[in-house]
Amino acid sequence: MKSTNYSEKVLDHFKNPRNVGTLDGGDVASGRVGNPTCGDIMEMYIEVKDDIIKDIRFQTFGCGSAVATSSMTTEMVKGMSLDQALKVTRKDVANELDGLPPIKMHCSNLAADALHEAIRNYRAGNYNKEPTGIAEIKPQTNVIKGEIDYIGKGVSYQVKNYADYKDQRVLVLFKGDISIEIALELTKHTGRVILLTLEKEIKSDNDLRKKLLRSDVKLLYEAKLLEILGEGEVEKVKILDLDEEDKYDLFVDSVIIPEHLTIPSTTECSDDIPL
Repeated sequence: MKSTNYSEKVLDHFKNPRNVGTLDGGDVASGRVGNPTCGDIMEMYIEVKDDIIKDIRFQTFGCGSAVATSSMTTEMVKGMSLDQALKVTRKDVANELDGLPPIKMHCSNLAADALHEAIRNYRAGNYNKEPTGIAEIKPQTNVIKGEIDYIGKGVSYQVKNYADYKDQRVLVLFKGDISIEIALELTKHTGRVILLTLEKEIKSDNDLRKKLLRSDVKLLYEAKLLEILGEGEVEKVKILDLDEEDKYDLFVDSVIIPEHLTIPSTTECSDDIPL
């Protein structure tokens, strides 16, 4: 599956995101938007002087489109007045990226909303505070090295047919309840399912969490996915153990980075739009 479904600008901002990070100081405000259930969370930090956005940074937990739209938004509005920045829309961001697939306009193109929230917080006098509103999932802001290269070669964002994973070693990146549901469904086809999370525990609905803990899914806590490797297709991943601060290789056949709220059934397929 080729990455040419996305424009060169999207791929560039995904691989080389601009203005990643946070800001602090007396003239800094922040905004956070997203949905922990589907996994895309954007945080925007703005430094304002004389009603002008002097500097801007972002942190994003989400797919490549989420990273790209956040990066582009920061480039678009730096140097703008607050009134001008408030007029920047999701459509404006997508146009600057030479377009996004329609489904991404809704699930991943939230950066303008985070920007607007930061501006509202600034004008309300909420300076130099941590973003509030969504705090259930700790953002993983790094771009996963190799992710783009292995799309359709072991990396996927949606599951089209669970039977395709029969007897495979599958790594699922935790991005809320959708990841748990996918991991549980996969256990019907393979006994080698791993769910990786940055957290010390899985945060989820109690019933779903109980099902997970009773299942055959192996849980990797306090772990970060750094890189995807292989000769032509996925063969292993590089993991950072956040507790021990140690890196190690894990051999897998597939990596799933969930994006959407709905899960296809075992036999039916949904549209799969890769990055």
